[in-house]
Amino acid sequence: MGLVTLFSYRSGSTVWHTLDVRCKCLLVCLLSLAVLRTGLPGTIMCLGVLTAILKTVEIGPLRLLMQLKAFLLFLIVIFLCRWAGTPGRPMVTVYELELTHQGFVSGSLVSLRFLAVMLLGLVLTATTRSMEIKASIQWFLRPVPFIPEKRVAVMAGLALKFMPLLFDNAREVSYAVNARCGNLRKNPVQRLINLAWPLLKKTFQSADDLSLAMQARCYSENRTDPHFSPNGKESWIFVMTLIFSAVILLMDHWALWAHVQNQILN
Repeated sequence: MGLVTLFSYRSGSTVWHTLDVRCKCLLVCLLSLAVLRTGLPGTIMCLGVLTAILKTVEIGPLRLLMQLKAFLLFLIVIFLCRWAGTPGRPMVTVYELELTHQGFVSGSLVSLRFLAVMLLGLVLTATTRSMEIKASIQWFLRPVPFIPEKRVAVMAGLALKFMPLLFDNAREVSYAVNARCGNLRKNPVQRLINLAWPLLKKTFQSADDLSLAMQARCYSENRTDPHFSPNGKESWIFVMTLIFSAVILLMDHWALWAHVQNQILN
């Protein structure tokens, strides 16, 4: 039985599950653009809202921390690099390395933006079947000339299907390596090779098996066009998202205005 990961679809009857997939894709794009333009207060507010939404689909903060350890480590590395590499007013000095206040703010902002965009994608994949996402991609690309929308949609759908499979394969390979005491090696490069090489081999084997299975069943791109089923709440949710995006974008300006007022009063 495959492992149910964070990126697996979870059945439910919440408003996020019944929302039209085309509307969900538009909302994800809109909020992603807003997050990439907002400041630290708006990003933190967006993270709070996304965490609350994920909790309604039974993905709590503790589970996020447990299953996103590698991604969080990547964010910590980005934060430390920005903190140490951004010039400005010194905040901490470690072995002649100046960690600046501007670097701390910049590193926090970049890391939290990455996290917010990742959580947006997680909300989409956890509440939407891969076939629905494939159908929405095909619908969006149909008016675009010189792009085979059906082929692109099939590739996107297969990529989404393979994400839980990759996590499942990584778990099995990790268990197999640990059972052979591979985790006791002191050389971290060798440990990484022992994990990465079998995982790559298993992933390519799975892709080859899928390709043969599709050919054996005479799979064709020319299939029945999908039918979308809106729940009737798309309009007001889209309006609420526009308002929320405007609020998080303006929060940065409000914070700057308040800082200027404090400087003037002082």
